Amino acid sequence: MSTPSAPTAWLTQEAFDRLQGELEELSGPGRVEVVKKIEQARSEGDLKENGGYHAAKEEQGKIEARIRQLTELLRDAHVGESPEDNGIVEPGMLVVAKIAGEKTTFLLGSREVAGDTDLDVFSEKSPLGAAIQGHKAGDKLSYTAPNGKDIKVEIISAKPFVG
Repeated sequence: MSTPSAPTAWLTQEAFDRLQGELEELSGPGRVEVVKKIEQARSEGDLKENGGYHAAKEEQGKIEARIRQLTELLRDAHVGESPEDNGIVEPGMLVVAKIAGEKTTFLLGSREVAGDTDLDVFSEKSPLGAAIQGHKAGDKLSYTAPNGKDIKVEIISAKPFVG
């Protein structure tokens, strides 16, 4: 069930499987490994001045945060095929647009879908993402950025992202 604070993310099956594998690794072997590091560092004595202990505890915090993030993302995700190649901007599309006069290419959707690419990603919930959804090549529009500026956008193309 999706709530306003946890919007549904669109994921390809490949991205879902990759993230599920990461979650399983972190939840099992990843947790075990960091607990061993903490126990090893703890056995070295005074915890106040034990850099290895503090580093292991920090690593544990990062792992637990990522586990929570992945659990929520995967629980609420809509998993499916790439969107239809109909030129309409929607999550999962690689969009080419002229934004404030500058041509840019980005993925509309989740950073997790882009994987290891260096693509820029805009959430469909972002001001830009919300403004361009449902538009198609040739459409010209504007939206108000968080800083209050009115930004002009021209959609050049929208194609399904293939990761």
